[in-house]
Amino acid sequence: MSIYQDDRVVLTLDAGGTNFVFNAFRGGKAISKGIRKDANADHLERCLANMKAGFREVMQEIGVSPVAISFAFPGPADYSNGIIDNSNNLPAFKGGVPLKSILEEEFGLPVFINNDGDLFAYGEALGGILPEINAQLEAAGSPKRYRNLFGFTLGTGFGGGFVSNGQLITGDNVTAAEVWLFSNRHSPDVNAEDVVSIRSVQRVYAVEAGIAYPNELEPKDIYEIAKGEREGNQKAALKAYEQTGRALGDTVANILTFTDGIAVIGGGITGASDLYMPAVMEELNFKFHPSNADEMPRLVQKVFNLDDAQDREGFFKDYSKTLPIPGTDRSISYDPLPRLALATSSRGASESIALGAYAFALQQIES
Repeated sequence: MSIYQDDRVVLTLDAGGTNFVFNAFRGGKAISKGIRKDANADHLERCLANMKAGFREVMQEIGVSPVAISFAFPGPADYSNGIIDNSNNLPAFKGGVPLKSILEEEFGLPVFINNDGDLFAYGEALGGILPEINAQLEAAGSPKRYRNLFGFTLGTGFGGGFVSNGQLITGDNVTAAEVWLFSNRHSPDVNAEDVVSIRSVQRVYAVEAGIAYPNELEPKDIYEIAKGEREGNQKAALKAYEQTGRALGDTVANILTFTDGIAVIGGGITGASDLYMPAVMEELNFKFHPSNADEMPRLVQKVFNLDDAQDREGFFKDYSKTLPIPGTDRSISYDPLPRLALATSSRGASESIALGAYAFALQQIES
């Protein structure tokens, strides 16, 4: 049965390092207005109190008994047992907190916890960019379909998740797709998250503008400076997003080399995609200059930016041609252009994470 035909209700939570966003899903759709609370990431008692209160407020709002609680956390953890030990984005959980057991005791419901990047990718694969692309291909009469998707989350941290043939790939230690720990050719001394996140935009702007870091400026402020809508160093603001985009592009290129699937980006700084996406695409179109050739493309596939109208048209264009089969009266259709798509989530990271959490809970209950 499709998740869109399932009447069971699951409580969801997008647990970021700054905010908690609570919701309830039924039939693949949110049935709550959504409740937001402070994460209190450095104070465990307040964090747990807000978490319990958020779930209770959602239950009171919808007036329907849920079958499970399912939600996302940032960073690596023992998700199979629901033990969170994340001292980076959520220092209150340092040393290990059996969160699944705490909430199951509190609510008498099965509780499922997963990585936010994983669930973002799962939501996009089931109800976001992947079915959208395949539906458009079908409508155009194209036989091509995509089955693999990698989701990137950009915000306080940098996360990812991989879905293949409808299966969420989590790895033997439930730590697959931890893109935040990738190395980066543009800043080899730090991990990818340090150059692909909110702090990257803030730090580069401060350095280029010659001001103190950290400071009170948020990425939205720096975006407005870059667009000339706010006072500040416009050149430094443009540089901040350009450098972040270039570093992001390096990680995307490495991932696509491995997954050969659709890539989708969501999270807190995707509203500035018009500033960082050109640098991402430049990186994806980078040419190597190996010793045995003048140049060669970084990727075998051509990657199209679906946020761009011209690229979008190019991605869905039919490039196939007919080849005769020698010695027979038959022919075969051939598409000579291996291609992939990169897009910004139209649903938004929080909604896709919640959808992924909902679908994951139903799948676990039935298995």
